[in-house]
Amino acid sequence: MPPPKAKRLRLNSLAARLIAAAAIWTMLGLAVGGVVLSRAFRSAAEASFDARLTGDMDGLIAAAEPDTDGGVVLQDRFVNRQFDRIYSGLYFQIRPTQGGQPGGQISRSLFDRQIAIGAPPRDNQPSWGYAAGPDNQHLRTLSRRVEFPIASTPDQHDSRVYTFTVAGNLAQVEADNARFNGILIWSFALLGLGLVVAIFLQVRVGLLPLRRLGQSLARIRDGKARALEGDFPVEIAPLARELNALIEHSAEVVGRARTHVSNLAHFLKTPLSVLASEAEAAPPGPLTDQVKRQVGSMRRQVDHYLSRARAAGSVNVLGNRTEIAPVLGDLARVLCRIHADRAIDIAVDCPAGLCFKGERQDLEEMAGNLMDNACKWAHARVQVGVAPRGASFDLMVEDDGTGLTEEEIARVGERGERLDESVPGSGLGLAIVRDISKLYGGLLVLEGSSLGGLRSRLTLPLIG
Repeated sequence: MPPPKAKRLRLNSLAARLIAAAAIWTMLGLAVGGVVLSRAFRSAAEASFDARLTGDMDGLIAAAEPDTDGGVVLQDRFVNRQFDRIYSGLYFQIRPTQGGQPGGQISRSLFDRQIAIGAPPRDNQPSWGYAAGPDNQHLRTLSRRVEFPIASTPDQHDSRVYTFTVAGNLAQVEADNARFNGILIWSFALLGLGLVVAIFLQVRVGLLPLRRLGQSLARIRDGKARALEGDFPVEIAPLARELNALIEHSAEVVGRARTHVSNLAHFLKTPLSVLASEAEAAPPGPLTDQVKRQVGSMRRQVDHYLSRARAAGSVNVLGNRTEIAPVLGDLARVLCRIHADRAIDIAVDCPAGLCFKGERQDLEEMAGNLMDNACKWAHARVQVGVAPRGASFDLMVEDDGTGLTEEEIARVGERGERLDESVPGSGLGLAIVRDISKLYGGLLVLEGSSLGGLRSRLTLPLIG
């Protein structure tokens, strides 16, 4: 399923749309231009061919003279020599307009064939047409009506009308046109390819500011920058300014929320401290014990929900980035001092450079609760490890204590549930870890450890 989605995203990209639209219009323009040029070349070639036929016709008429028998004779100096080569592709024939009259003549190139033309031309206007020639040649024909005076008596003159026809083979015109079309197709194909490449490069270069904008946002998301950096074109600059303003506003909102949470914590803790002090100073009794229990419960609940509120206010803030190894190292040193009387050995194995996609305080809260819980139940050893796994990492905390059964593991996750009252704590540590990790899309799993005790495996987002 992912590959089709990736393909769909690529096809829906702005660059793909611009390149596709420009390429389509370029190809259409080249196709239309190619058709226009091809027709223009063919028209020019046919016009040149007709001009040559007109010149051959003029030379044929200039070479024709009536003879004494009423026929027509030709002077060789005015006639194209191609008329003498059999099936040369250039032909003429002279035929009397009225059938049965003498004087008809055909070119030697026709050999024993004749050119079939339609109705004879009228007046002296040229008549153009097409006809079939020898060897299935496709001929372009030009016919003209020519009148020759014939002396019938010394004192009287008569005239005889002939139809002169000149025909040329269009094969050369077709060959020239096909050769031109071939050159046109290949040249336009190369031109189209070059234009598409130029369009691709132009779009890629034109969209570079958007890619730089995306990279700058990624740097902010990864915590490497606090605002969009660099100069952007005038079209992108307003967007960059608005994004920077939005990021700054988001940071201000989070800051105000944290201030309110801190104020609330001080406001609630002060009265609770007063109640706790008064309960300690009061004579022992049922009321005093009840007040102490309720004050302790209220403190635990306030700490829990304040931690959750603080984490919820910062989890979606751009730029949150915390290196994991220093946090775990600091926690290990603090816990070693706290449990110095028990000589707990805390070993931390975390690759350098791994970063949690969140705030340091949240990571300290989650890791600190897991490590402190392991130290409370361990005999002598606690092992902390971090294993990257794609876009997330596993934080594993193990101890060599007595461990828990499956039923006890199910119970220990309950908020405030404690299995052994002799061990100090509120019973809210794992609940706090679960609540904060859920805000980051994480997961907490409790299982048996190879050291003999309990292993807590916490999955959290990782910044690559």
